Amino acid sequence: MRFKNQPRTNQNLVDIAPLIDTVFNLLIFFALSLNFISTPGIRVNLPKSEAQEITREKRDLRVVITSAAQFYLNEIAIEPRALRDRFAEAAQASPETQVLIQADERVSHGKVVEVMDLARTSGLHRLAIVTQTQTQR
Repeated sequence: MRFKNQPRTNQNLVDIAPLIDTVFNLLIFFALSLNFISTPGIRVNLPKSEAQEITREKRDLRVVITSAAQFYLNEIAIEPRALRDRFAEAAQASPETQVLIQADERVSHGKVVEVMDLARTSGLHRLAIVTQTQTQR
């Protein structure tokens, strides 16, 4: 059987290989960049709660207690003895300063109470314990 030779027309074909390469490069870029957008700071597993969110002000002090019983004040490592001085300075500047205690769920209750005592004896009476809502896990 003989087929008739059909004349080929010069069709303008679009080469999509560079387009596919570009799309894959963008996909890899965004996938990798999302891995680096995690929350910076100190890793703490917060206890769960169904309570409402605490409103935070700029002058508030955030005390973080890690599972290894390390203390951080506004993301700066600090010794528990130095907390009293920082709390006293904050109380003199503004007695309405709120202390937000963000303790890992494995931290003993005594460490949290220690921070609360330091704050109250320094003149800060607005205390809050930071928790994680049930839906965040």
